[in-house]
Amino acid sequence: MPMTDTRRENWAATPVGRRLATQLSQGARMLSLDGHDDFNQGQISARTPGADTFVIKNALVGFDESTPDAVVEASTDLDVEPSPLAPPELPLHQAIYRARPDVNGIVHSHAPHTLVFGATDLELRPVSHDGACFAGSTGMYTTTSNTVLDIETGEQIAEALADGNAVFLRNHGGVVVGKSVRHAAVFAQVLERACRLQLLAESSGVRYAWSTELDVKLKQDFIYADLSVRSYWDYAVRRVGREWPESLTWPKN
Repeated sequence: MPMTDTRRENWAATPVGRRLATQLSQGARMLSLDGHDDFNQGQISARTPGADTFVIKNALVGFDESTPDAVVEASTDLDVEPSPLAPPELPLHQAIYRARPDVNGIVHSHAPHTLVFGATDLELRPVSHDGACFAGSTGMYTTTSNTVLDIETGEQIAEALADGNAVFLRNHGGVVVGKSVRHAAVFAQVLERACRLQLLAESSGVRYAWSTELDVKLKQDFIYADLSVRSYWDYAVRRVGREWPESLTWPKN
């Protein structure tokens, strides 16, 4: 059952479609500025709450090249034939959206510190505010480090993610999810910093401390409250605008 070009065009012409495509592309550019580029690999996707369709960066462009026109619509229905431009790792996104109704944004990237951290058996600790965001909410997937090309592997990763915010893919980077594409993009940047700072602490050769459970809870409630995340997103959008002024002309609705 193919998804026709007309259907994609009609969807892209709606205010919701334009807004999601713009947010997705802004998120992709943020990830590029934060070091997530790996040629045209890695994906960012988004959907509206409860939808069985979503948009995802197409397979040909990198995070730094993403635009609202360079996204494709996909479905969580496995019987729907994907767009020829859908990324090969589409099953990863399909499996997570099917397993997690609360998730409306997904980032998978090969960010260097996230990848290296996932190659170790370290526990992610709240060394920084960034680490506090993910304390107790990360999983680890170790069955394969290959490209996620089938729904069975995607479902295994979704199981490793469970109800958390992120899952490390051993020797393959990480997956970060959020209640919106804004949350997912911000949290992917936060995870990369958390991994970088803890790896720095580990490499110092001396004992180091991390936040208490009480401090972690307080940080999660304040530093990573929805209003705070929105302010980080707005800052990052301004940063993208300074680097790529053309992004300021992208449709908002």
